[in-house]
Amino acid sequence: MTRTLTSEHTGIIDPQLLLLAYRSGVFPMADARDDPEIMWIEPRERAIIPLNGLHVSRSLARTLRRERFRVTCNAAFAEVVDACAAPRPDPDNEDGESWISHRIAASYRLLHRQGHAHSFECWQDGRLVGGLYGVAFDRVFCGESMFSRVSDASKVALCWLVAAMRAAGLELLDCQFMTSHLESMGAVPLPQSQYLELVRQASRAGDDHIPLPEGYSSLVSGSSSPGKDIAQSLTQTS
Repeated sequence: MTRTLTSEHTGIIDPQLLLLAYRSGVFPMADARDDPEIMWIEPRERAIIPLNGLHVSRSLARTLRRERFRVTCNAAFAEVVDACAAPRPDPDNEDGESWISHRIAASYRLLHRQGHAHSFECWQDGRLVGGLYGVAFDRVFCGESMFSRVSDASKVALCWLVAAMRAAGLELLDCQFMTSHLESMGAVPLPQSQYLELVRQASRAGDDHIPLPEGYSSLVSGSSSPGKDIAQSLTQTS
């Protein structure tokens, strides 16, 4: 069950309103790419991926170690959002219609410019082949969407996200709704009330964490083979 509130206002969603919504366990969706209306969604059940519980298969670990993809952070935020919004076959979405409307995409681009939304990109031969984006606040990252044009690209982006979150001292990875893909990667369901308690705990005061992009930078600056290090760290805890 999901509680939905609909807003008929047009224009970019105010960034502070967006952040307040996320802190309250609410996020926006639309019925279609061209839909100007916003639905504010409050799920009764959330999906999260525990940072020590990501499922990394042997083949995925091998892909990480071999560094098939060049992984970046915030190098192509708008392109990632557009790729996530493009219609595509999805077993969890029968009609393939995107919930990321033009209005929502523009709102997240503004949030990104203000430093509150981030993307991870996978590149192969100079081409963007996969990635994900989401919203970060305190020690929380709320994953919004991911896409993949090459096998394992979105999974590699997720692995890098988890590794960067751990390096940055973040604690909670929200996936919003459970899907078969996320379940295969280790996502677990929990009631909204329990999720909000985790958000509260992750929003405590203190300086024992750094911004997510800095967590990513520590991965690439501290190793000549970050993919190998990430594969090792994630398979030890998964």
